[in-house]
Amino acid sequence: MIETRFKALWVERTPEGGVSRAVKEIGLDDLPAGDVLVRVAYSSLNYKDALSASGRYGVTRRYPHIPGIDAAGVVVESRSAEFKPGDGVILGVGEFGANHFGGFAGYARVPAEWVTPLPAGLSLREAAIYGVAGFTAALCVERLIAHGLRPDDGEVLVTGASGGVGLFAVAFLSRSGYRVAAATGKQEAAELLTDLGAARVIPRTEVDDASGKGLLSARWAGGVDTLGGNYLATMLKSIQYGGAVAACGNAASPHLEVSVYPFILRGVTLYGVDTAQVPGEQRRAVWSRLAGEWKLAGMERLTREVSLEELEEEIERSLAGSRVGRVVVKLWP
Repeated sequence: MIETRFKALWVERTPEGGVSRAVKEIGLDDLPAGDVLVRVAYSSLNYKDALSASGRYGVTRRYPHIPGIDAAGVVVESRSAEFKPGDGVILGVGEFGANHFGGFAGYARVPAEWVTPLPAGLSLREAAIYGVAGFTAALCVERLIAHGLRPDDGEVLVTGASGGVGLFAVAFLSRSGYRVAAATGKQEAAELLTDLGAARVIPRTEVDDASGKGLLSARWAGGVDTLGGNYLATMLKSIQYGGAVAACGNAASPHLEVSVYPFILRGVTLYGVDTAQVPGEQRRAVWSRLAGEWKLAGMERLTREVSLEELEEEIERSLAGSRVGRVVVKLWP
């Protein structure tokens, strides 16, 4: 049975130019147009969601809005032959949660091309724990593997290692045989990172060089950067000859000040990793890998579950940079 009224985290601009957000009841008619109507079981909180919930135009252009850039749920209506009522699905590409109502609601209506079938071996809750963070980390690690980076080439650096993408990148790299150095500003996360496979946990100050040098000592065979800014610049200047970096975030800064020396003197490759426009066939392959060879045991230790009503505190913690691990939002059942 489809409910006509349901709860959502509703974010809107105030007449004074500020932002208000509250859990309110809305109806199916309030949702945007789309081919597939999904009853959302779980969503997750990402840094991008916290920015959207705070009215950042760089993330969301139009308000009112419902954040939540990923979700897992069950199809209840479909105009696409690819999906039928009862199918378990994953949402998390396109403009979902950014400029299209997202996962912090009881229902979501989206274009069919944004929908990925839930792979066998993965529950809806597990899919939400991975969310865009796990999917992004998988893309980053796959990019390094495709580059030709081998486990015996040397240590691989992960920045922002205590965040969602960082945690999963550490785990996936370790599972693939790489020796991982996890850089974080939260030393309380060291035990968790070690449990996930990090060979070393280092303070992020080690990858925040302020010398202005064009090159630094070659320390890392490759890296996954989730922060951007000077952390990415320092990483690039420290990569060994022929190595590669997969960059996917800008939590520290979107600006990159680095010379051409890492690229023309050491042959370093910088890969940009985006999730919004990944083709459907590739999405399904990545999710199958997450449900199979890269599926993590004990994901609960990464996760805190909250309701919509409890999400406010987690948003503030995310904006303050004090959150470790994953926050899963339970919508149903």
